[in-house]
Amino acid sequence: MIHSLIHGFCMALADSVPGVSGGTIAFIMGFYDQFIGSIHDLAFGNMEKKKKALLYLIKLGIGWAIGMVSAIMVLTAVFESHIYIISSIFIGFIVCAIPVIVKEEKQCLIGRYGNIVFLVLGVVVVVAISYFNAGGSMGGADLHDMSIAKAIYLFVVGMIAISAMFLPGISGSTLLLIFGLYVPVITAVKELLHLNFVYLPAVIVFGLGVVTGALTVVKGIKVCLERYRTQSVYTIIGLMIGSLYAIMVGPTTLEVPQQAMTLDTFHIGAFVIGALVIVLLQFGQMKKEKSM
Repeated sequence: MIHSLIHGFCMALADSVPGVSGGTIAFIMGFYDQFIGSIHDLAFGNMEKKKKALLYLIKLGIGWAIGMVSAIMVLTAVFESHIYIISSIFIGFIVCAIPVIVKEEKQCLIGRYGNIVFLVLGVVVVVAISYFNAGGSMGGADLHDMSIAKAIYLFVVGMIAISAMFLPGISGSTLLLIFGLYVPVITAVKELLHLNFVYLPAVIVFGLGVVTGALTVVKGIKVCLERYRTQSVYTIIGLMIGSLYAIMVGPTTLEVPQQAMTLDTFHIGAFVIGALVIVLLQFGQMKKEKSM
């Protein structure tokens, strides 16, 4: 059980910040197939598979909840005031995670370079979304004052964000940042934890979007990874490369917009910290595999 709790905790830390997704952490730590398979079995498997999947996901979910609550309580206090340092950490995560994924998936990548078009597609999708939403219309939205348009937007973004969480590529939090909803959603959840129920409608709408996205996308992800793994992995790498641009323009989506990251605001020390986290995770996974 302890391994599942730790896995869930690490996924939550990744999911809570705009950078590497929880799926990337699952991929690096070697439990991604079990994670996706369990969600699939819970939704579409027989009763025996449902019970096994539910038990595993409960243990994973407990660790995830602990990590997410811990992260939210800290992030809202430091995110905006230290945006460039935090963004540099995220960039370190991604830059170091890409070669890890390439190494893990080299068998399906080598010699199949015609599929690099999917990598380009992944980059273009993220860059295009980031570009057109920089300083987006919903950036800094106050979610205590809900409207029908805002509720629909929040629901759709929740679906998209959870879809990204399942993929070892761009994180759901990065997409929230791109769509200008990262700080509003984090603030709403934190206020609800402090029993400020005025934010409850927004959290419910976002949660419904997350559940809907999870149920509709997991089947497609499983099929793609089983039947079209090469194309899927190239797309995932493209999404990760594109997310570097998304993080660089992320400060423009804050409640008080700031300038996009430049070389002057980039922190090399924070970048190294982010890279070291991925290296340590990979080292721990390799050590675990050797001991088995």
